[in-house]
Amino acid sequence: MRLFALVALLLVASSAVAADPHLNGLTPFGGQRGTEVVATFSGQNLNDAPEVMVYYPGITVTKTEVLSKDQIRVTMKLAVDCRLGEHGFRVRTSSGISDFRTFWVGALPVVPEVEPNNEFEKPQVLAMNSTVQGSISPEDVDYYIVECKKGQRLSVEIVGMRLGHTFFDPYVAILNDKRFELAIGDDSPLNGQDGGCSIVCPNDGKYIVMVRDSAYVGSGSYLLHVGHFPRPTAVVPAGGRPGEELEVRFIGDPAGEIRQKVKLPATADGNFRLNVSTVDGDHPSGMKFRVEPLPNAIETANANTPATALTGTAPCAFNGIISAAGETDFLRFAGKKGQTFDIHCYARRIGSPLDSVMTLHPWANNAVGGAIVGNDDSPFGPDSYFRTTLPQDGEYVLAVHDHLRKGGPDYFYRVEVTAPEPQTNTNIPKADGNNAANQTRQTISVPKGNRYATLVIAARGDWSGQAAIGFDKLPAGVTTLSDPVEPGQGATPVVFEAKADAPVGGVLADMQAKSVNPAEKPKSQTQLDVNFSLGQNNNPFHRHITDRIAVAVTETVPFSIEVVEPKVPLVQNGSMLLKVVAKRAPGFTAAISVSPVFTPPGMGIAGQTIIPENATECLVNMNAAPNALTRKWRTAFTGLANCTTTPAGHKPNDPVTAQSNGPVMVSSQLFMLEIAPPFVTFAQDRAAVDQGAKGQLFGKLTVNTPFDGKARATLIGLPAKVTAPVVEFTKDSKDITFEVTTDKTSPAGKHSVYVQVVIEKNGETIAHSVGGNELRIDVPLPPKVAVAAPPTPKPATPAPAPAAPPVVKRLTRLEQLRLEQEEREKAAKASVPAAAPAKPEGKK
Repeated sequence: MRLFALVALLLVASSAVAADPHLNGLTPFGGQRGTEVVATFSGQNLNDAPEVMVYYPGITVTKTEVLSKDQIRVTMKLAVDCRLGEHGFRVRTSSGISDFRTFWVGALPVVPEVEPNNEFEKPQVLAMNSTVQGSISPEDVDYYIVECKKGQRLSVEIVGMRLGHTFFDPYVAILNDKRFELAIGDDSPLNGQDGGCSIVCPNDGKYIVMVRDSAYVGSGSYLLHVGHFPRPTAVVPAGGRPGEELEVRFIGDPAGEIRQKVKLPATADGNFRLNVSTVDGDHPSGMKFRVEPLPNAIETANANTPATALTGTAPCAFNGIISAAGETDFLRFAGKKGQTFDIHCYARRIGSPLDSVMTLHPWANNAVGGAIVGNDDSPFGPDSYFRTTLPQDGEYVLAVHDHLRKGGPDYFYRVEVTAPEPQTNTNIPKADGNNAANQTRQTISVPKGNRYATLVIAARGDWSGQAAIGFDKLPAGVTTLSDPVEPGQGATPVVFEAKADAPVGGVLADMQAKSVNPAEKPKSQTQLDVNFSLGQNNNPFHRHITDRIAVAVTETVPFSIEVVEPKVPLVQNGSMLLKVVAKRAPGFTAAISVSPVFTPPGMGIAGQTIIPENATECLVNMNAAPNALTRKWRTAFTGLANCTTTPAGHKPNDPVTAQSNGPVMVSSQLFMLEIAPPFVTFAQDRAAVDQGAKGQLFGKLTVNTPFDGKARATLIGLPAKVTAPVVEFTKDSKDITFEVTTDKTSPAGKHSVYVQVVIEKNGETIAHSVGGNELRIDVPLPPKVAVAAPPTPKPATPAPAPAAPPVVKRLTRLEQLRLEQEEREKAAKASVPAAAPAKPEGKK
């Protein structure tokens, strides 16, 4: 009935069908908080009733204007307290959701670069405490001049690679008027390829800020912050508890250490940063800061020996600095025998240059025992990590040092000692595994009265039970259907369905994976990885992890698909043709590409099957391996076709209401597939037959699952000009014999053949691949030499009546080989001429 309801909706669908929107970027790239910014969003198919989806608080969209099908103008208010740094947007249209793109909020007014400014002697004059939006071309150098007083801090920080536009590796420097470099900034542990530098000005006068690509070959856009703002390179402690007020030390600024009390948010995502703020300004990028419910142990004195180790009560977080080359810090905590701890060192992950090495030792009687466990690099990169179970009651010492024994005032770290906690990270897999920056199918767009399906990954840690997929919110009129993620599996298909009268709109939703067992309460979070600026081997040089999935209801589309659910199982080592039916609105004729959302383990499903233009169905090939898990699975198929968007008020040759064309995806229902053991097995003997002759191929049949009627067995893999008729059998049959006929020109040699068995049940077929052995085609023996038959003596008495013919006994393969050998030996003897009679003795 649901299929007919979908068809009825398609028949009354309006002309406003879907096309895939894309957002390539926006300009300006950033703005000053507390101001209003008018930005141009550029991409494709953006003119279909656009709305901007804002990921983080502090930005309010007040107006959206369509300039053309590929551009919209967006007016945004940036709150006075808007968080500094990177913000994220998507554009939602009535036909879909765009890519994720970023916008940078700063504390300084934004001014444009004014060319020419590529000569040291003719720099662009810049007001102090400004942000420049500029661009670099290959071999280009941009110069800016500012004026400072002696003792003032001059800081420079650039956002280039992090804009995510192109592979631009910036280099910045502060020079005096005699062209001497006073400070440089290339790469940095905190901001990757985007560097920065700061000085305390030695004299009154003018200072030059230089920007270029580090190798003079790259090109790209940038935001350059120039001002008196502080620019620390380390923070201690590097984390705190949610909602806590604590004092932190910002270290590495050329004007000296800054101590401040900060109030941490009650909740924070993985992109949270702490921005130091003084009368001189705000640090543009901020320091990465851990917000976790752990008490801090903070290094305040020498912790360079086990006896003076920094002491904490686990679970806790140790915060310190490897302040000099060759230094090792010791961290001490107590534990009970059998306690298990995860011990993470956070250094590179939070912007420290420290490449940590960490070992755990017992501490007893003021002496350090042998190492229990240690680690250098880990799956998390250069940061150390290990899990350990304590062997005895007592105290333990963690030793932390740099891999190359380096150190310095900004070699800070945070070591978190925690009990293992069940947790799950959810995400949607990349549609293009060869391009880490591709964002295709990373959002959910559900047409009204239709369905959309995606595979959801649930990466479990420290638990393995069934995980049910859910969402904290969905657009009105949208429901989901999915099976739990099974133990041993990492993903499940989820089908979204929108009611026919669901309003067009969208939300940003947290995709959660909760245990089916109410006694288990794993922590769950969405981690959708958006990659920018790819380098060699598809490695991203900048990435942004979002904690929500964009879900939207879109306008109706002119087609839907439905799977005809099979009434019979797919057997191990068997195959099946699955019918997918398309329902088309009048006038929609485009081809539809059908693909599986999820292929159960041990199965093979054709990756793409086409429903041709004007056709309404296709057959999808499926098979199961001999060891496929026997059970029931549910999955779905997607259907992809090109459709045209016609915005409301469309006028010919009007760029604002121009039509767009692009791919639209829908899905089938969630349907059941059952994998079962084979109904029959076949122990196939080897067989041999001469060219131009007839022979038999025999095998023992075992019926594992009784069936009605007759089954058909076909010999598969026969070489050229070899035939064997189809054999029928029933559930009571014990063996099968194929009558094999060869031609004189059939290829001699050994050939692998197997048997396809087709059983009918519930009006459908169950195809098996059974047996499998050798069929040998031999070159026939040479003809025997003719020998004259001796005369037949006249019988003395009448011949007796002939006896009844003996019962033909089926020969085994070994017996066949013996007979063949005897015939060869007889033929060989018959072909040897008789020896000449011996001469009498004495004669010559």
